[in-house]
Amino acid sequence: MSAQWEIRFSNSRRLPYFYDAASGQSTWEIPEGHTEATIKSLPGAHLLEPANAPANQVRASHLLIKHRDSRRPSSWKEEKITRTKEEAIAMLKQLTADFGPNPTQEQFAKVASVHSDCPSAKAGGDLGFFTRGQMQKPFEEATFNLPVGAMSDVVDTDSGVHYIFRTA
Repeated sequence: MSAQWEIRFSNSRRLPYFYDAASGQSTWEIPEGHTEATIKSLPGAHLLEPANAPANQVRASHLLIKHRDSRRPSSWKEEKITRTKEEAIAMLKQLTADFGPNPTQEQFAKVASVHSDCPSAKAGGDLGFFTRGQMQKPFEEATFNLPVGAMSDVVDTDSGVHYIFRTA
């Protein structure tokens, strides 16, 4: 029985993976005997392109500034956050003042990695792919309504105030 590799999409990890229909084996790595060029001919290869992730998913990064009325007013940076919501919004605006009208993902990630109150700061604010129902409603609505490559206005959630940058 010879391998019958195809590319499928993992709903739990929100990433494409390789599946051999003949053996039932799956892997995250390119299967032996295949190259970057040959995997493009496999069934499901379109799933490897970020633009072709399932339509009900988006990918975004965010810059979160918590305030004293946030659901959990502490972060990896500060044990006890005492700033007001207005001060948090002012911080967001100050941190992104140099972005101009069309910030890049790199600019956004650089600021988020240092200043975001979310543990995603370690990944430049990247939250990966998510679907409706996985985020707080205001965050979800703002993200799904943003075009890819755009940054939101201030988004207020129970977690704090955010800028969101949609990446896919």
